Amino acid sequence: MAVDRLLPSQEATDLLELTAEIARDELAPAAASAEEQERFPRKAFQLLGASGLLGLPYPEEHGGGAQPYEVYLQVLEELSSAWMTVGVGLSVHTMSCYPLAHHGTAQQRERWLPEMIGGELLGGYALSEAHAGSDAAALSTRAERDADDYVVTGSKSWITHGGVADFYTLMARTSDDGPRGISCLLVDGGTPGLSAAPPERKMGLTGSPTTELRFEGARVPAERLIGDEGQGLSIALDALDSGRLGIAACAVGLAQGALDLAVDYARQRTQFGKAIIEFQGVEFLLADMAAAVQSARAAYLDGARRRDAGRPFGMQASVAKLVATDAAMKVTTDAVQVLGGAGYTRDFPAERYMREAKVLQIFEGTNQIQRMLIARHVRSCSARVSG
Repeated sequence: MAVDRLLPSQEATDLLELTAEIARDELAPAAASAEEQERFPRKAFQLLGASGLLGLPYPEEHGGGAQPYEVYLQVLEELSSAWMTVGVGLSVHTMSCYPLAHHGTAQQRERWLPEMIGGELLGGYALSEAHAGSDAAALSTRAERDADDYVVTGSKSWITHGGVADFYTLMARTSDDGPRGISCLLVDGGTPGLSAAPPERKMGLTGSPTTELRFEGARVPAERLIGDEGQGLSIALDALDSGRLGIAACAVGLAQGALDLAVDYARQRTQFGKAIIEFQGVEFLLADMAAAVQSARAAYLDGARRRDAGRPFGMQASVAKLVATDAAMKVTTDAVQVLGGAGYTRDFPAERYMREAKVLQIFEGTNQIQRMLIARHVRSCSARVSG
């Protein structure tokens, strides 16, 4: 169904219409076969780049679209409703550009950012390690200074676009000073000594390669240090706030796609002489699905509008990520139920939607971590009020 969007400008309206056209005509028809064959859709990202969609929230002076986050996230939602691999891929790419765009020097931004967001390159975000997922401060990949380079040794886990990204935003340890010993490096994907393991065998998002990255004495020029040494963890967490809004928007897109599928099927499927959408048990299920989608959309838009206004939005990002991804899991599960036995087969995308929804509750900070972050905000707010 068409989503009734409130957009801030005619330019934004035109942009969303273009995105919907790409999603409908180019992405949706290709999604099922690519996911089944575990084929990375590089051409889809090239199409997004040629259409100006790979740098939407970044400044025009560097080749970006200069769009509010509110608009960028709705683009993500539209893409994800057609093909989650592409929506999540764009979200990860945007987050991978964030440290340079917001913490790099003017010279660094001028040198590297235009190419990164110009449409030809795709990024990866290298933070997690096998023993340092939710506990990001425990990472152990090291970057030792050697003259004009950093020599990087170690491995990163669960890296979206691993092995196919053109650049990686890497968090590595430059000292043993706990959380203050982590730094951020912008690593070229073709760096000697950098390699990717075979992709993980996943239950969903099979078109998107997720791999371990291995650094074996990889030399990264010191000029590619983003921010100061020791600033990497704060940069990573800053980027994650925006990234969580991106994942929330992707989750809403997936849930919307599942809802649309369920409604269309319920209108066409007949039992006892009438369409099953006329049975109260089904219509109430669809109503709950629609309410979950609308509520989740409102949550991510609230966070986006706060971000666009320059206001704190960390708690809202955690709320949006939690609410939207839980909603996506519930809505996709209910979509399978509406389709019944057909929903359990690969003749319809409902089962794929359900498999794809699960990981949304895990990456960019598990939903248990989001509850911890929200609780911290609540305690902090209560302390200020009582004080």
